[in-house]
Amino acid sequence: MASIFDSIRSTGFRRGPQRIFGGIGGGIAKKTGINVFIVRIAMLLLMLLPVVGWVLYLAIWVLTPNQSGSIPVERWLGRR
Repeated sequence: MASIFDSIRSTGFRRGPQRIFGGIGGGIAKKTGINVFIVRIAMLLLMLLPVVGWVLYLAIWVLTPNQSGSIPVERWLGRR
């Protein structure tokens, strides 16, 4: 199980320093080089999809490390 979390960390994707609602949009913007405003608008449009937008966002949030490398689901499992 630790190797899964280590491989997630090795991607280099982190929840962004410009955080609103978990920082996923800020992280995507930083990793791709796209303006954070555009990414947030796209994410808001995704949230209009019933269930899919919210479930996808939540899944990304619990599996994405924050700036310090801590992954929420890993903390909840008591691994770190």
